[in-house]
Amino acid sequence: MSSNIPGVEQRDPQYFGYYAQLQHQQNMLQDTVRTSTYRSSILLNGPTSFKDKLVLDVGAGSGILSYFAVQAGAKKVYAVEASAMAGKMKKLVSDPNRNAFLKDKIEVINAKIEDPDLPIPQVDTIISEPIGVLLFHERMLESYVYARDHYLKPGGALFPSKGTIFLAPFTDATLWSETMAKARFWEQQSFYGIDLTSLYKDARDEMFGMPVVGHFDPNNLITTPFNGYNVDFTTITVAELQDLTIPFEWTAQYTGLMHGVAGWFDLLFASTNEGTTIEMSTGPAAERTHWQQVRFLFKEPLAVNARQQIRGWMRCIVNDMRSYTIYVEVTATDGVELSDPNDINRFKEQQETGPLMRRGIWELHEQTYNYNYTPGMMPDHKPEYSCLYEPEFNLDNHDLEAMNVMETYEDFVN
Repeated sequence: MSSNIPGVEQRDPQYFGYYAQLQHQQNMLQDTVRTSTYRSSILLNGPTSFKDKLVLDVGAGSGILSYFAVQAGAKKVYAVEASAMAGKMKKLVSDPNRNAFLKDKIEVINAKIEDPDLPIPQVDTIISEPIGVLLFHERMLESYVYARDHYLKPGGALFPSKGTIFLAPFTDATLWSETMAKARFWEQQSFYGIDLTSLYKDARDEMFGMPVVGHFDPNNLITTPFNGYNVDFTTITVAELQDLTIPFEWTAQYTGLMHGVAGWFDLLFASTNEGTTIEMSTGPAAERTHWQQVRFLFKEPLAVNARQQIRGWMRCIVNDMRSYTIYVEVTATDGVELSDPNDINRFKEQQETGPLMRRGIWELHEQTYNYNYTPGMMPDHKPEYSCLYEPEFNLDNHDLEAMNVMETYEDFVN
């Protein structure tokens, strides 16, 4: 790692302390989509990637993936966990009266995978759940790739093997207004006799600079997501993970206000040999997971017309808070030239924009949460309920089919 790339050491004590708590492990274990998908991918690929194999579990946590690997026939599993959860895992696997099938099958190693001289041989398969919000929050993917480069045999298998990040423009006047209301508190000129207005701009920048994590209504998407940004865990390097630029282009399916960019990810589990491929989505139309989705709100919405091209980019650069700083630039006007995403210093200087473009900077670790959406509350939802308006001019059959964002995205997920 080059000296100008922030490390994760500053945040490690708090990070590993968090994952040492059983309540947080329980939260992940009770994510049925997550746990059952991992179990299915391991058991269904048991004959090709686990039976009589040496397996490495990176960031093992409660050890659930290690236990699944033993169920799939693993010869031995090296479960590496840096937090105090390693001691709790040892207690579970060493109890002489319980889980006899795990006896002598799992070696718990209380260390970071990057620590030198770990007692781990070259393994046939690596398993891990190194995923955070928008796929890469918490920077655990770097440890996953490090383990691949140092401990996986040539041709070995990775579970998961690939992630895909999806971005889409969304509208949500309620969320935007609630965020603005928080900032407007600081507009008061006489709060117990104190004028707070000098802090209003700082408050607005802070409120709109917090990524909003939570499930949202897929009917609020102005168009379906672009094809996705693939992160192949079998080939990507640590350096590439530390600085990602994601270009995007959408065609608006409705006229309305774009309040920001929404993001989520899919995971793919595939054996390097002939096996069963398993996929999992965390999108707004998919079954809920603890990862949820994330939305980046603009301080000023962008007006878009149906069939208008929306262009832009998102650049994600690691920071020293075990996360990323997110830069976004968007325009919906033909002829407007986007800035160079490689020139972040100039981007920061020109963050304030005119009516044709929106820019924003978000710290992914400074998350706020929104749980207002309940699926099924409006089964007869129409676009105008979300202040999205279908074009009046005639549409051919292809366009009519594309107009229903909910139906299109559900078809995509399935």
